[in-house]
Amino acid sequence: MGRGRVEMKRIENKINRQVTFSKRRAGLLKKAHEVSILCDAEVSLIVFSHKGKLFEYSSESCMEKVLERYERYSYAEKQLKAPDSHVNAQTNWSMEYSRLKAKIELWERNQRHYLGEDLESISIKELQNLEQQLDTSLKHIRSRKNQLMH
Repeated sequence: MGRGRVEMKRIENKINRQVTFSKRRAGLLKKAHEVSILCDAEVSLIVFSHKGKLFEYSSESCMEKVLERYERYSYAEKQLKAPDSHVNAQTNWSMEYSRLKAKIELWERNQRHYLGEDLESISIKELQNLEQQLDTSLKHIRSRKNQLMH
């Protein structure tokens, strides 16, 4: 038997709030995965904790590709809706700023991953991809080192 409806308001007790976030986050990630499999849909989910920690899920392709696709779609939609050229120019600069800011955040996140930080938030597929990239980089580094030594 279920517990019934929970009143939608902020949980005041910090510990209870953190436990609820953790459980609901896990459920949300699980649901995103289920929708992607059951409906053969490309699903991406981004969640930031109150401390700013990133949790993400992306089906099939990596999150970067999905975000780029979203940006292109969003940009095209805004172009169709904004008839005034001044508004278009301002929107273009705003979009470019947002796009570059997102790209910087992505690079910073990738750099943390390359340093072995914040790995809890990425999927097994992304971990395998990261491991492969690091292995390839290590091979190139060793090869260059051997060239210099001989």
